Amino acid sequence: MTADPLFVTDDGDGPPVVLLHGLTATHRYVVMGSTALRRAGHRVIAYDARGHGASAPADAYGYPDLAADLTALMDRLGLERAVLAGASMGAHTAIRVALDTPERVAGLVVITPAAHPGSPPGLERWDRLAAGLRSGGVDGFVEAYGLEDVPEAYRATIERVLRQRLAHHEHPAAVADALEQVPRSEPFELEGLGRLACPTVVVADRDEADPGHPLWVGEEYAERIPGATLVVEEEGKSPLAWQGGQLSRVIAELADRAWAAAP
Repeated sequence: MTADPLFVTDDGDGPPVVLLHGLTATHRYVVMGSTALRRAGHRVIAYDARGHGASAPADAYGYPDLAADLTALMDRLGLERAVLAGASMGAHTAIRVALDTPERVAGLVVITPAAHPGSPPGLERWDRLAAGLRSGGVDGFVEAYGLEDVPEAYRATIERVLRQRLAHHEHPAAVADALEQVPRSEPFELEGLGRLACPTVVVADRDEADPGHPLWVGEEYAERIPGATLVVEEEGKSPLAWQGGQLSRVIAELADRAWAAAP
């Protein structure tokens, strides 16, 4: 565990896997507390992105800054290469690092990507969430989220998860800053996906439960990334990205394949 600026957990031995969470989440919300990766023989590193969780606030929250944090963390931990598994903001950050420094990335697990020039991020909604968090804390964020638009089957679960993960932030104002800045930052050009050369799995969710991370975006990423595999939950099932044990197995399988292929 390290001190500021980034809060880091580092557990287990073996080939390293770095977990990167999404916007407004923390390191707890990639594999949801599952220890399956460590038990499968991997060194598992997870961290709170700048301004999130127990990590220090910052002035800038664009993808160049998030990518620089990741490479600096890898340097500090002595990781020449690692498998990167990131969700949403974390997925975009991982891809940015893989494009900028491909020699550092042994494999990628791209979980619920959303960045796409054909699907603008809806800045008004992100700004509304930021304002709700600033003025009303967790309650204000949840009110601004618009749970009435969520299918009833998932409404209670999403509200519970929102409240749980927002409660873990030591600097809510920094999270509000990130809500305003991250969606305005372009992580990479879409055409760059065709330059990724490492083993890759794309984990996408079906739209009913997770419309903010459209299934078609995950499908397009998988089509554009050479040799990538697409994994999606079965019809009517909860999103795979919500199932820590199942997601850990997907990451472990990719990691084993990536390290077996590594020079």
